[in-house]
Amino acid sequence: MPSFDQETLRADFPVLLREVDGKPLAYLDSGATAQKPRCVIDAMGSFLSERNANIHRGVHFLSRNATEAYEASRQTIKAALQVPDTHELIFVRGTTEGINLVAHGLEEKLVEGDEIVLTIMEHHANFVPWQILAERCGVKLHFAGLKEDGSLDMEEWKSFFNERTRFAAFTHISNVLGTINPVADMVSFARERGVETLVDGAQALPHGPVDLGTLNPDFYVFSGHKVFGPDGIGVLIGDREKLNSFRPYQSGGDMIQRVSVNGTTFRDVPERFEAGTPNISGAIGLAAAFQYLSEIDWKLAFAHEENLRSRLSSELEKTGDVKIFGSAEGKAAIVSFFPGFAHPHDVGTILDSAGVAVRDGHHCAQPLMDYFGVPATVRASIAFYNNDDDIDAFLEGMAKAQRFLA
Repeated sequence: MPSFDQETLRADFPVLLREVDGKPLAYLDSGATAQKPRCVIDAMGSFLSERNANIHRGVHFLSRNATEAYEASRQTIKAALQVPDTHELIFVRGTTEGINLVAHGLEEKLVEGDEIVLTIMEHHANFVPWQILAERCGVKLHFAGLKEDGSLDMEEWKSFFNERTRFAAFTHISNVLGTINPVADMVSFARERGVETLVDGAQALPHGPVDLGTLNPDFYVFSGHKVFGPDGIGVLIGDREKLNSFRPYQSGGDMIQRVSVNGTTFRDVPERFEAGTPNISGAIGLAAAFQYLSEIDWKLAFAHEENLRSRLSSELEKTGDVKIFGSAEGKAAIVSFFPGFAHPHDVGTILDSAGVAVRDGHHCAQPLMDYFGVPATVRASIAFYNNDDDIDAFLEGMAKAQRFLA
């Protein structure tokens, strides 16, 4: 039965026991990459030391065993996300490759004058591929803005839909603001108008389960390293018929049906988009991460994260001369702020000297930084393994930064 014992869960993450310059590590950069529980590390190590072999090709024991483990991982993740029967799960390197795969597939389906709707809060991974596609196909892009609290301006977003709109791509949770978009409503609105959708779920899954059977977008993408799994592995989930209509994104071994000197035919999904030897150990580690997360009571975990975020934000506001971006109701535990007394990079450096890991920069969201009129922000991103000691260290580090830099 799912439970939430924060101290026990925190102990599952070996790296959190480290010290930085003699100070306990306060890791507040999970939005960039989440730390890994011991079970993920062990699952990958066990495969590599006891079952390592290539998949789908050999009849020997190790190859059969590796193939079974790889495909079982796919089924574990599909079940955890409640993937609709009409969808398929493809292993990719991460969110970025998944979005590029879809953009590549759409290139032959769009014509000059077609339109795509995006939002200004997108990560570069959900921004640049569409800009490149627009240049190649003569497609027009629309970027919906935000309300004052950092939530999406839904009325403006809806206003961009017309008879030429073919596609809409949007993040589930903003990696800068923590804003949780109303994905179900957005997918439903687009589908009613015959518009396909892609949802960037990279920041959503670290904060609780996602039910794709309910949301049911045409495509959903995420990265393993942000959901307490390995790096170099990610997932694209998409409508099977639509994916099979895309020409292959990469070509090579394992994605072919038949090769001859006269030509090549290709397999259906998922193999159609898994050319070459995949990240087998990464898929196994990712499945272990999902199994681990299934044992957490996410109602309690989210409440814990929110308590830490609320405390960090309220205490930060008391320090003065900082501007926090994003206060939408129900937001995830991400706090981005601009320190009026110094450059964000300098603040990040001072925090690091206090053992506190945060992110400083544009967070691969330069259009959003331009929208707010700042060059960068400092971002503290909280996970369920963080505790009050981490927040204390952050606040002490910020006081130090103001003393040195103000």
